[in-house]
Amino acid sequence: MRVDPDTLFESELWNKGIQYIAGLDEAGRGALAGPVSVGAVILPNDRALLSSTLSGARDSKQMTRRQRERLAIQIKEVALHWSVGFATPEEIDMQGIVWATRLAAQRALHQFIITPQYLLTDFRLELPQVNIPQKSLVKGDARCLSIACASILAKTERDALMLELDSQYPGYGLAKHKGYGTQAHRSALKRLGVSEIHRKTFRFK
Repeated sequence: MRVDPDTLFESELWNKGIQYIAGLDEAGRGALAGPVSVGAVILPNDRALLSSTLSGARDSKQMTRRQRERLAIQIKEVALHWSVGFATPEEIDMQGIVWATRLAAQRALHQFIITPQYLLTDFRLELPQVNIPQKSLVKGDARCLSIACASILAKTERDALMLELDSQYPGYGLAKHKGYGTQAHRSALKRLGVSEIHRKTFRFK
């Protein structure tokens, strides 16, 4: 039986008087083309509201496109605040994917009009350069609702951008694989070569 993420981690903090808790997760970390994105979401301390409006939210990779798009609308309506930050392929090549993902996270947080009091991040998204108390959770997008919501927004916003890039860089099939290393994408790379939106430091073979 499937178990969806809940607000156990948020509730522990809410009960301590910490109201503004931001969940963060990334999308596009392993892609060969396009940016890496990080979603950040602050949910309200209203368990009944969250249960009724965000039912079905979970790790975005386990959802269909329609499910993600439907939940993304609900998340944006319910969240106290949300944002998505990006780091470019050039930035990934310049400093590496870990640094670039942290940069995208910082850009997401800088968009907030509410300063988070605590961060809940998915595993491998620790932010030592951010002076906010935080906790990194293994499989956080499957356990923590705030992180799951951030996962959905990171994925849907990046997918929308990759659809735009598909029209600018035809032939690679970006609209279908969103920059990931599918066989079709690798075949296109052999035929067309590497474009400026590809991550030159990643292995294409």
